Amino acid sequence: MHAHIVHAHPEPGSYNAALTAAALEALQAHGGTTSITDLYQQGFDPVETAAHYGSRSDPDTFAALSEQRHAWQTGTLPQAIDDEIRNLETADLLILQFPLWWHGPPAILKGWMDRVFVNGGLYTSRMRYDTGYFKGRRALVSVTTGAPHEAFGPGSRGGDLDVILWPVQYSLHYMGFTILPPYLSYGVQGHGYRYEEEHIVQDRLRKNLTAWAEHLSNLDQAEPLAFPSWADWDESGRAVRLIS
Repeated sequence: MHAHIVHAHPEPGSYNAALTAAALEALQAHGGTTSITDLYQQGFDPVETAAHYGSRSDPDTFAALSEQRHAWQTGTLPQAIDDEIRNLETADLLILQFPLWWHGPPAILKGWMDRVFVNGGLYTSRMRYDTGYFKGRRALVSVTTGAPHEAFGPGSRGGDLDVILWPVQYSLHYMGFTILPPYLSYGVQGHGYRYEEEHIVQDRLRKNLTAWAEHLSNLDQAEPLAFPSWADWDESGRAVRLIS
């Protein structure tokens, strides 16, 4: 198995970086190969703009989807985007590693999705969901949050993580990936943010790194998340069968 990790945290010494390092070690220890895109370290530009396209289909009006499609068809995608697509095409497993910021992923990761999931190339009107470009490949998100596990759930103070993570996971489903359950690291209290004694936090985080490595060694036993497919909608896109 070849796994590709997209890492989205600006601090090389962060706990997110420790989780990424633990994932690389665990996957390689089980005979797999790995690659990584460190978005901040590589200076990835998350803003989709006309400046990325030297050969335009319409030089007067910038329409991102049209320019993506044109660049795909003419082989003129930006090199950074072409490289990322190659990374995804060679991966059996995609891991998105990120902290929860304002009830969602960092903007750089959202921008990575905006730019890398190229219209007309990686998805079309019919090449989506269970007929998506990456059908047969798996994906999961590994997410850190400072709040404790008890603070999350329907109506809870931290919010419902099933709802919070839905946009990212549904977008991966849109691209054809089979979505494995997320790995959630709670109580990650960083610099200047402590509500427990240091030794308690450090002990929890060490145990969590071990659990993450064990989790990755048992992915074949993980039950994928259920998402609707084309058979679940009528011609207008309304549900004809609910997925529970």
